[in-house]
Amino acid sequence: MSLLIPKFDSSVVVRAAEAETIGDDPVAVRLLADSSASGGALSTVRVTLAEGADGAHPHLHQRSAEMFFLLDGAAEILSGDDVVTAERGDLVIVPPGRPHAFAAGPGTGADILVVITPGVERFEYFRHLQRIRLGEAGPESLLEVQDLYDNHFLHSEAWAGRR
Repeated sequence: MSLLIPKFDSSVVVRAAEAETIGDDPVAVRLLADSSASGGALSTVRVTLAEGADGAHPHLHQRSAEMFFLLDGAAEILSGDDVVTAERGDLVIVPPGRPHAFAAGPGTGADILVVITPGVERFEYFRHLQRIRLGEAGPESLLEVQDLYDNHFLHSEAWAGRR
């Protein structure tokens, strides 16, 4: 077990109106606090998915765990070879090295608080994804930055067969 002692001196307060939002319907990501804001303790975003929208394709993080807390709606979450449905108020924590993905549940949208700990500077990763969505960068460009953002994509039969 490793012990991370975050190094920051004051509380982190992020006002909803001041948080940068990337994307829109069907997927919006509100950037809340990156690793540098929390002294390396965590990175957190709020992801809002319209009905039927995919949040993230199967991937894993080698150095961080990822927590999903359902603020509203329902989401399908891949954890290893299992696909679980999480509903409002449910919490799912995926350990480092375990493949995972998430999407809005069938027939509903989802509002999810996502926390990665220990933190990784990831805001630029979400901006990079937006550049791909806008056609300003190609999907293959993710391969060049997967180590930087500790985001390693993979194939999952369990996820591919979920719908």
